Amino acid sequence: MNMSLSRVMTLAVVCALAIPSLAAPSFAQQNATPSAPLAQPAPAQSPAALPQAAAPAAPADAAAMPAEREAKTLKAATAELKELSPWTMFKSADVVVKAVMIGLAFASLVTWTIFIAKMLELAVVQRKVRSALAKIADARSLAEAQFALGAKGSVLASFLAAAMREARLSAGISSDAGIKERAASSFAEIVRAEARRVRLGMGLLATIGATSPFVGLFGTVWGIMNSFIGISKSQTTNLAVVAPGIAEALLATAFGLAAAIPAVVIYNMFSRQIAGYRTLLGDTSAEVLRIVGRDLDRSASPRARAHLSAAE
Repeated sequence: MNMSLSRVMTLAVVCALAIPSLAAPSFAQQNATPSAPLAQPAPAQSPAALPQAAAPAAPADAAAMPAEREAKTLKAATAELKELSPWTMFKSADVVVKAVMIGLAFASLVTWTIFIAKMLELAVVQRKVRSALAKIADARSLAEAQFALGAKGSVLASFLAAAMREARLSAGISSDAGIKERAASSFAEIVRAEARRVRLGMGLLATIGATSPFVGLFGTVWGIMNSFIGISKSQTTNLAVVAPGIAEALLATAFGLAAAIPAVVIYNMFSRQIAGYRTLLGDTSAEVLRIVGRDLDRSASPRARAHLSAAE
């Protein structure tokens, strides 16, 4: 009994000593967990999840390329705008727009050539007619007027020659009124011929003034059409990219107006001057008719008329 009691006591002491030694590692692990946590492996991703994670990277790269291309286009367009001038716009324009602008420039050159030539011509012929009228102002007969005028080629000389010819052809006719009517008819023919001569080039001025704006508009429409095609190719509507093409198109309209406006103004100016010149020719023919009337009255007798015909 005593032996069993002592064995029980011994086992109890051994167990009491063994329990703290077994609990010590667990307590140490609990104390070490907050300070140095063990690294846990990352959860493995499934194959279906990998494309979803990498998917956003592809659109970002794809969007970056158009943005970079647009930035380069804008930079080039900005540099072109800094150097934009009529000459550079003409050089970079389409072939059709260039042809339109060259044609309008040639039309403008023709307009100013006609202006210079017609201005000199009208000034010279009006001065000649006024000078001739001043010379025959005191003439009493056709022969005296022809002598005073001399052999100078002018419209007045044509009037005098027509009157002398009609007087010679009408010799022996008793009706003086018929002679004056026939002479007036000849004078009207001379006036019409002279008016046609001085109106040379006026039809061309009228054509240039009427058609140049429409020709320039055609070039503008063609250029704007090409600009819209360029917009669709560049896939941008930025004004810096569109502006050069539109400016080139509008330059054709400017050429058309530059050719049309002077042509219309010059045409109206010359129309008034030609009308004034025709009035001056009318006064000249009336003066010659008065001289013819004096000759007819002076040669009322057959003897005087025969003498006049012999002199002719």
